[in-house]
This record gives sequence, structure tokens and C-alpha cells, in this order.
Amino acid sequence: MSKTLIIAEKPSVATDLARVLGKELGKFTRDKSGSFYQNDKAIITSAVGHLLEQKKPMTEGGKSLPWKFDYLPVIPKSFELEPIKQSEDRLKKVLQLARSKDVTEIVNACDAGREGELIFHNLVRYGKWTKPARRLWMQSMTDEAILNAWHSMRSEADMQPLTNAAVCRSESDWLIGLNSTRALTILQSRGGFSVTPAGRVQTPTLAILTQRELEIQAFEPEPYSEVWADFGVQSGVYSGRWIDRGWKKNDNPHSRAERIWDSALATVIRDRCLGKSGTVTEEKKPVTTIAPLLYDLTSLQREAANRYGFSAKRTLQLAQECYEKHKVLTYPRTDSRYLPEDYLGKVYGIVGAVAEENAEFAPFARDILDNKRVKPNRRVFDTKKVSDHFAIIPTGKIEKLSGDVQKLFEMVMARFLAVFFPPAVFEDTRRTTLIDHRDGVTDAFLTTGRVLVEPGWQAVYGRKAGSSSKEELVPVQDGEQAAVREIEIRNAMTKPPARYNEATLLAAMEGAGKLVHDEELAAAMSERGLGTPATRASIIEGLISQEYIARDGRDLLATRRGIELIALLERIGLKTLTSPSLTGEWEYKLKQMEQASLGRESFMDGIKKLTGEIVKRVHDFQEAQQQVELPEMDLDCPCCHAHGLKNTLDAVSCRSCKFSIRKVISGREMADEELKTLIVDGRTGILQGFTSRFGKPFEAGLELNDKCRATLYFPAREEDESAVNEEAVKAASVIVPGMGEHDVMETAKAWKLPTLTAGKENTPVSVARTILGREIPLDQVLKILSEGKSDLMKGFISQRTKRPFDAYLVFNSKLGKIGFEFPPREKKYPARKAAGSGKNAKESKESKGKEGKPKAK
Repeated sequence: MSKTLIIAEKPSVATDLARVLGKELGKFTRDKSGSFYQNDKAIITSAVGHLLEQKKPMTEGGKSLPWKFDYLPVIPKSFELEPIKQSEDRLKKVLQLARSKDVTEIVNACDAGREGELIFHNLVRYGKWTKPARRLWMQSMTDEAILNAWHSMRSEADMQPLTNAAVCRSESDWLIGLNSTRALTILQSRGGFSVTPAGRVQTPTLAILTQRELEIQAFEPEPYSEVWADFGVQSGVYSGRWIDRGWKKNDNPHSRAERIWDSALATVIRDRCLGKSGTVTEEKKPVTTIAPLLYDLTSLQREAANRYGFSAKRTLQLAQECYEKHKVLTYPRTDSRYLPEDYLGKVYGIVGAVAEENAEFAPFARDILDNKRVKPNRRVFDTKKVSDHFAIIPTGKIEKLSGDVQKLFEMVMARFLAVFFPPAVFEDTRRTTLIDHRDGVTDAFLTTGRVLVEPGWQAVYGRKAGSSSKEELVPVQDGEQAAVREIEIRNAMTKPPARYNEATLLAAMEGAGKLVHDEELAAAMSERGLGTPATRASIIEGLISQEYIARDGRDLLATRRGIELIALLERIGLKTLTSPSLTGEWEYKLKQMEQASLGRESFMDGIKKLTGEIVKRVHDFQEAQQQVELPEMDLDCPCCHAHGLKNTLDAVSCRSCKFSIRKVISGREMADEELKTLIVDGRTGILQGFTSRFGKPFEAGLELNDKCRATLYFPAREEDESAVNEEAVKAASVIVPGMGEHDVMETAKAWKLPTLTAGKENTPVSVARTILGREIPLDQVLKILSEGKSDLMKGFISQRTKRPFDAYLVFNSKLGKIGFEFPPREKKYPARKAAGSGKNAKESKESKGKEGKPKAK
């Protein structure tokens, strides 16, 4: 009997398909291995995301491709695929099912969009399937949406343009990323191996953070003053701030109508207004604000970061859980904030379910139904603005949730209901107090206020009429005289631009098209920006893992490594990799491809040409660097004894023989004095900062062998410990609670207690002389051992962020180890108020970031 094989992207989707399609095709039973469902008509299985990846570059002999310019650019004639090791077993099962004689048709039920199309296409290509295929295009996981998609499947021909765009995007990222990374790594390693990742999306994102960090570093604060006065009127007292009524916006980004740059002028204003009265005028006007659009993934991540401090990665995890596990939200990996125009009936059904089953939001849902608020509205229903998926909304299923999942679900539910409510109406008050002086000078003081008159959509968020966003103003009569009760000068300094946090960086990535000057490319990027909503979280996490950026509380900052990479790319002239314009160009062309107006070959020809240009620029830069000569070293060649050694950025070498020493050895840049010691004495002391090919740090010395080549030698091992111990000098004695009295011996690198052993291996206790850049004096060592804890010590340097921090050193007597204890952190964010505790207070979560705890060595 012929069967249809249905391949979903995730196991949870396969389970839903079996449950829903079983109503039409007959009940499905699960295989004993749990990898597929089947009945007489169909088999349903799944991938686990991507099962295949681009094959790593190899030589013709099948060996790993050397990291040398001789082998770049890597542009394969055909892009071969290979299994991802972690999911190889799942791949074998899917291939086995697809090759089964019973299977006569294959259905692509992967997620709707480029990536889902790529996952399925790679399976077809790798498995060399020739069986006919159709596309199950699901934009939601409700039963109704699945059945509708099943009855309106798309053909292979319909999907070919999207398949082409998906494959081109994948192959292009591989070409640019691999060749850029290898070329930059070769350039940066210079005798070692220092992987320098680069790519079309992550590098422009790093450039955004780097630019902000450089702005902050270069910022010079300027002092300014403001003059504030308290005015007394018949009904009470109000405050006002002096303003320059003739002020106009200018090139100074810190200029404001209220800022006074001359402190003497501020004093003059204060003195001439002291004890005077002013005339009050007031303008009141209604201001309406409409509800924000429905969420796409990026806007959801931004608000969750602002409200709860969730990382983009965490928000995506929670949204996926709501979609896959609980079925309470629609597909989250979307870049659309609209619903299809034929979705009105579905929305009514969702609102009806909320009105009956969700106690918290039921009153607002009933209001929508009673007042028939769900109407055709382009701010909500616009098919033209729905891409692969529509906005994130509730599905109508109500399930008991808790913790962070509940918080995220409530955010989406509130936004969904709010868009159907009328605008909120505020009354804005602009009160001006004018103080006239005999010399014709008039000083103006401005006071503003806002009162909510009609809550509209803000009622969903607990706002009520009469609430004020600021302290409520006392009433005044127009023309009333206001006496100056108190007046003061408030001095302040201009502040540098704020560092990006997760929310603002996501906004910058989404709006990166604004940085592109070409209108067509900017328009193409307006829909996607840098990365996609589904990939932006992983891009940020990738930059952190590569140590290009670091988290500091909620802030994200470019590290020295990241800043140096962007500076290097600018020196090379590779603005292509630091500007979002490359992504803009790709998105413009890929969109054309999706619409079948651009051929795949034409696009890939351009990418291959660009790949070659990138490699050539890096190679030319390296050659130019090697030609730069520094002042000659006034030394004799240790090999041929000729006087005067050639000195370049890369190496020190002899002009008469082949003697040469590279300036970077095993990832460590050698100082000139260290090289001179090696050349003159034939040997250096033990040095730190070397890095192995696998990225592990180590310490070693350098010596010249009999062929005058620099080789590594390593410090004495445990068998040579006796020699080291002979150099130890008694420094003090200390009583360790419960462990008796012991001598503290001083060596070049540590304070050692040979007679005090601890831990499973009973090794002697020792305290390093220097821990994370901070010298540890004897008095603190004695305090740690006798009291268990040092004084608060300042000046440790974090290995991760390279930033200084303060900590106590503590002694663990069971393990015999020294560790850190951190002082309590100041609360950076106000605690979140309980529901209903404040009408206007903005909810925020107390920052609970933990200091990283580097291990003491």
C-alpha cells in the first residue's frame, strides 16, 4: 500500500500532526523507537532542526584544508553536505523512511519560511530523492490551521523560488564567513593560531557596539546648570524650570532649552528672580495615543528585556515553549506584526475563548465582544504585510502557566486585546510662568503635566481615568500671579550615550537599514534588518562566546578584542564586512529571487566574486605589513654573527643568512626586550600568555636550538619540585582553625604551607603571589588562613571582561582552595511592584545579575 511520508521540523510538531491529521486519515500509532507515527495512509516523522550542514573544506587527498592563503579562497564547484554528528541517528531514520518502497510521496511540513525550506531541501539533495513532494505551509499550530494547510498544500514548483533563495542565503553565508574567518585568522595568527571569526551579520552587529563604545571612551563631559523655582499660587505650590524661549535645535546633541552653559549666567538668573512674582499662562490640549502594533519576535524580545530583563535568547525559549508545549501562542519566529485579512472570524473565536475561560483578561475580552471592536483595520489585518508568518497572538487555548512563561504569555495577551480598544486620551498641560524685569528682560519657567482622561487601550494595562504620569499640578487661573518661594541652581554634567542593552541592540539590528544610504537596499532591509528575528538572539550569544562583546549587568559592550577587529577591518578597507549594506544588498536580491525575478546563478556569481575580493584585500594587507621596516636592531646575528638585524612588524631577521624569529609565537606577541634577550642569551625565562592550537593558554620559555631556531621549553614539572622547594624561605607561622600551626614558606610565585594538606589528594595548600593581576601580601594570606576570609581587596582584573572588580578571598579548608566572595551589589533597578499597587508605576524587575566568579589561581 502506498503511503505519504510527512516530515516536520521538530518532534513536537510531528506529534501535533499525528493527533490532528488522525481525525481525517485514521488514528496514528507510534513506533517503538519513538521516531515516527504511522497508519495505513501516512508516516509522520521529524528532523530536530537542521540535520545537515555544508561540508568542511578538504584537500584533494581528503585531509583538512591548511590555514594558509595558498588555499584561499575556498569556492567549491558544488556545495556538498555532511551530517551533523549530534543528530546523525535521526538523519539515518528519516532517510530510511524516505527510501521505503511503501512511500510514494513526501510532504514538507517543516516551519514555513526560508529555514524550513532549506532543512527539507538539504534532505532531498543529500538523500537524492526523486519521489514527488508537496508543501504543508502552516502559520499556526491550531487544529484548524493544520487542517486548512493539509487541504491546500502547495506544489514543488510553487516553492522553487523560495528554495532558491534559502539555498543561496546558506551557501553565501558559508562562503563569506569561512573565507573571511580563515583569511583574518591567518593574518592575526602570525606564528600562532588565533581564530578570528567574521561574518555578514555578526560583524556589522559588532561594529554597532564598537562605534558606541568608542563614542563613550572619547566623550568629554561638559558642565551645565539649570535654574528651578517653586511658585506659590492661591491653590498651592508648583515647580518650574527656566527655559530659553529663543532656543532652537542645533548641531550640539546636548543642547536643550533649559540648559545654561555659563554658570555665571545661571547665578544672574537666580538672583534677579529671587523674591519676584510671575504671571501664569496655561495651555491644555488633548493628546491621543493608539495601541502599539501586535508583537513580532523582535518587538517581543525588546519589551521582555525592558520589563523583565530577559535576554533575547531567553525570550525566544519562552515563546517556543508557549507555542510547542502549551499551544497557547502562535508561531513565534516571525517578523510580521499583522494578521491576514481573512482572520477576523478566527480572532472573534479567540476573544470569545478568553472571555469565557481567562478570569484576568475576561472583562476586556467581553468589552471587545459587546462593543463589536474587531473590525477590518489595516493596523491589525493586512495580508500584504504578512510574510512567512503572521504576528504572535494567543491561540485561544487557555492553560495554567507559571513563572516566566506566564509573564510572557500575559504580555502577548494584553497586547492582543489592547489593539482592539480605542485610543487613550490624555490632557497635556503646558504652564508658563513669566517674570518681567524693569530692564525689559523676561525670564520664563516651564511646567508640564499629563492626566489620563479616557483610558482606552491602556485600561488593559490597569490605567484608570484621572491618573497622572507625573505629580499632579495644582490648578491656577490664567493670568494669576505666582510668587517665587524658592529658587535654586542645579549643576550637572553632560553624559555619554548609553551603552546598548539587549533591547536597544535588537532595535538597532532591526533598524540597521537606516544606516544604508541606498534607498532600494534600505527598503529591502526594512523588513528584516541585520539577521532575522529567529537568529538575532544567537548572533548576540555568538559574539559573547567569541569574546567580541561582554555583558555587564544588562549592558552589552564591545571588548578590546572586538574593537581591535573592527579597527583592523577598517585599516584593511573591508567596510563590506562592517557595514549593513552587504545584508541590504543580499536581502534585496533574495527577495527578487523569491519572486522569481532573479536567477540563482546570477546571485552566486556575485558572491563568489566578492569572496575573492575579500581574501585578496586581506592577503595584500599582510604583504604590505611585511614590507614595513622598523628601526634596525643593533645586535649580532646569533647564527652568522653579521651585525644589524632587520626589524619588521612580523619578524626579526638577518640580511646575510636565513636566521629569523617571528614576533608572534603560539599566539603570544613578543616584546622587543624579550626578543633581544633570546637573541643575546639564547634563552628567555618562563613567559605567560601562549595559546595552544585548541585555544588553551599555557606558559613556556623560548630558547635557540643548534640551528638558531626559536623553540619552546616548559617549566619544571612535579619531579623538579624539590629544586623549587630549596628556594623557599620561611615567612611566618599561622594557626589554621582545626588544623594546627603551620609554617608559611615564601617562593617566587606563591605562599606555600608544605605541612598543611587538604582535598581528596591531600595536596599542600598554597596561595599564589598574584591572583588576576592583584598582588596578595603576606598579612592577607595570614588572615585568610587564620580567619577564613581576607579584607575587601580591590584591583582584581576579570579574565572575561578585562574590567576591575573588588572581592574578598576566602579559604575552603575541606578542599584546600582559595576562592572569591563578592560584596553585596547595589540595586540598579527598582523592585517590581505587586499587581495593582500603583496606577502609574512602570513595572520593572530588580536586577539579579550575578558577578562572574573567576577561579583564583
